[in-house]
Amino acid sequence: MEKTYYPKADSINRQWLLVDANGEILGRLATKIAGVLLGKNKPSFTPGVELGDFVIVINAQKITVTGTKTATKLTEKMYHHHSGYPGGLKTISLRDQLQTHPDRVIRSAVWGMLPHNKLGRHLMTHLRVYGGAEHPHKTQSPKTVA
Repeated sequence: MEKTYYPKADSINRQWLLVDANGEILGRLATKIAGVLLGKNKPSFTPGVELGDFVIVINAQKITVTGTKTATKLTEKMYHHHSGYPGGLKTISLRDQLQTHPDRVIRSAVWGMLPHNKLGRHLMTHLRVYGGAEHPHKTQSPKTVA
């Protein structure tokens, strides 16, 4: 009987990937990023095992959204968070979120596509999102992803 291959921690080869979000569609970009974080682009993919790469996203504020009502999606899509106090629900639209904290838009979309458990929370630490074109990860020499 053959044994099932299970990747060991020392055999995992992680890379740093650079993704430019300029003009990209939010959902499609988030799907690609979530797949890379999970390691689904590698032949040794195993569910529940952390095999993914590190991802750097630049130009997050230049992301686009599509649909039949693109103009209204910017104003009608809302992001919520709660302070924990009674009446502490805070709501902000997609347009305002892109202007103030563009990294949170991509983080929220990617988090929705990852498992909501300890593994997913750990994978989110491998994601770095920046609103502009500059990033402080030059020493890792990331590969540009199309």
